[in-house]
Amino acid sequence: MMTVRDPKPGAANAGQILDCSGRPLDLRRVAVMGILNITPDSFSDGGVFFASDRAVERALAMVEEGADIIDVGGESTRPGAGGVSVQEELDRVIPVIEVLVRAVSVPVSIDTSKPEVMRAAAAAGAGMINDVMALRAPGAVEAARDLSLPVCLMHMQGEPRTMQSNPHYQNVVAEVRDFLRGRIEACVQAGIGRGRLVVDPGFGFGKNPEHNRELLRKLADFKVLQVPILAGLSRKSLIGAVLGLPVEQRLHASVALALCAVQNGAKIVRVHDVRPTIDAIRMFEAVAGCGLTQSATME
Repeated sequence: MMTVRDPKPGAANAGQILDCSGRPLDLRRVAVMGILNITPDSFSDGGVFFASDRAVERALAMVEEGADIIDVGGESTRPGAGGVSVQEELDRVIPVIEVLVRAVSVPVSIDTSKPEVMRAAAAAGAGMINDVMALRAPGAVEAARDLSLPVCLMHMQGEPRTMQSNPHYQNVVAEVRDFLRGRIEACVQAGIGRGRLVVDPGFGFGKNPEHNRELLRKLADFKVLQVPILAGLSRKSLIGAVLGLPVEQRLHASVALALCAVQNGAKIVRVHDVRPTIDAIRMFEAVAGCGLTQSATME
């Protein structure tokens, strides 16, 4: 058993604290990432926060509710989504990031696959890269290496326009795990330290409902990769497939899936509904004895 007190980046337990451009993201307890889509066509809240002032207002509200990090995205990755130009994505996200990094103390993440956007977002103050393409776009690995920011590598079979047309796996858990292992190795070989990496199995990205259920049931299998696991299940189509609920009625099921992910090893959950998710997770941690307090004990 280890007694945890007043964590500081650079301390003995720093491997569990991501340095997001000077803003620590403490993963010794589960971190909640608030989703901020600055898009007209995202599957859940497309167009709702498209205006910069509304996007900033929403981000501030999520921080007030307890979000540990805000994930800003300017290009929809919903099934069938079309792409946007580099300039259009920059125009959407950079003004919001510039305001947020002055207004909040938590890290701001950029959800993008474009190296140009990664660099501009970092210059504006973003402290983490969240890439659904796992740094496979030309120049993305080099950008991430040069920026020295934490990076989340996500698995996606295919690309957004076609990923849900006919996803197929012989063994979804093994194939997704092997893909992520390969991306970790590619990053390390390129000069990106393992301690900066996070992995996301990509629920709903080229997976059918049974694939998603299998990945969630066996999420602990990804611990072998020895990097933190991020899970994004909020309002996903898995809920619609099981319960037949429209997107706007998926809050309770989303919280339940977040708890399943936490129980199976997720250290970051990416959500739309921050406060209900935090309340559920902190209650779970209190009962399970695995949360972080000022004088908590951890295994």
